[in-house]
Amino acid sequence: MKYTNITTIKDFIITGFPGLSPKYYGPVSALLLLTFTAIVVGNAFILTIIVYERTLHKPTYMIFFHLAMTDVIFGFVTLPKIIARYWWNDVISSFGVCFTQMYFVHSLGAIHSLILLIMALDRFVAICLPFQYPVMITNKTISIACSMCWVVTFIRMLGIVLHALTLPYCNQNVITHCYCDHMSITRLGCGENVKYVKMVSLGNAMVILLVPLAFIIISYFSIIIAVLKMSHTESRHKVLSTCAPQIFITCLYYVPRCFVYLAHNLGFSFTADARILITMLYSLIPAVVNPLIYCFKTKDIKEALVQRFKNKKASIAICN
Repeated sequence: MKYTNITTIKDFIITGFPGLSPKYYGPVSALLLLTFTAIVVGNAFILTIIVYERTLHKPTYMIFFHLAMTDVIFGFVTLPKIIARYWWNDVISSFGVCFTQMYFVHSLGAIHSLILLIMALDRFVAICLPFQYPVMITNKTISIACSMCWVVTFIRMLGIVLHALTLPYCNQNVITHCYCDHMSITRLGCGENVKYVKMVSLGNAMVILLVPLAFIIISYFSIIIAVLKMSHTESRHKVLSTCAPQIFITCLYYVPRCFVYLAHNLGFSFTADARILITMLYSLIPAVVNPLIYCFKTKDIKEALVQRFKNKKASIAICN
């Protein structure tokens, strides 16, 4: 195929799962719609209760607030288009829309990773440096740290997207994925700089994934050592019950990504459908499950919900 150095395509075609039979389009779109609804409703509920419940105006729950925000935005960025693709065969995504989606997909992933790092540091200071916690970890410091995650990441990712835009795109416009991401788009680029653009993006992705992960592992490892040194079983249980939701949320985000990366480097190959399915699972499952973890594994949120429910019942009883 003969390539030019001029972008000739105007839009991209989103295939979704290339091996999926048309008879399954309806069930798949319904499942994706259910997933989208669960992400939006669940995370919107967490955002609402944290905003309106004054007892939750604490650093830890401010971190939960930002995590829920990344999850709900990610759902809006990725799912409506692929639902439309299977619902009424809307496979066309314009050039600008596709690059915009890529920008937000990778930005939100990086922000999520950094906020998980802040969560780990919050627990590290609370358990290993308890007397310094009220000074070091305040609503103001957490707000500044989380806001910087958003601002710095959006600026940095703009450079990655603009770098991908320097490539000419010609002849090929089929994206074998459920949404536009950097790898799917740049493999359609033509010209001699494609490999360089991919290497820069890979290096950036490894920094985003591995640097926060290294600090997270160190933080939780230090917490485990501190817990083992505690003499009272009750204190150990209290600390572990406090950290368990954060550790589980972190594992949901990192373990599947590390598995895919290791499998790729160890020579395991996946079919296109399997690769897309794995990517969708590790991208969407945390966003669906996190609100349940917040509600059922976090003491303060459970107590706030129970108290609200009791107050509601008391109000109904008085009215009757």
